[in-house]
Amino acid sequence: MKIGITLNDGQGMKSEVCAHFGQCSHFLIVDVENGKVKDSKVVVNSAVHGGGGCVAVTEILKYGITHVIAGGMGMGAQQKFANAGVPIACYSGKAEGAIKALLSSELAEGIAPCKDHGHEGECGH
Repeated sequence: MKIGITLNDGQGMKSEVCAHFGQCSHFLIVDVENGKVKDSKVVVNSAVHGGGGCVAVTEILKYGITHVIAGGMGMGAQQKFANAGVPIACYSGKAEGAIKALLSSELAEGIAPCKDHGHEGECGH
């Protein structure tokens, strides 16, 4: 499993999960093997809202992720992940907590569209 997480800054596991997928400054890419974190790295999101969240989807998919966690995202980005077969989950808090929640099956798949795009709903976790 390879998890991609949106971050507010470059502090990795200690960073807050970014509330808006297309506006995250960094991604945390986490390799998980046998239910444990094997490796992680922080990478700059070079597509910060450069044409919307869909451009950022293409950027994070370059890392071969199998799952994504974000605080919120628009419908276009959600559809692009669905087309790529990458499940998305919503989380609010530190990245390390998001990983633990995903690995312990505490995160439900899916994410409410972010309010920035004129849709109702926000992350409830």
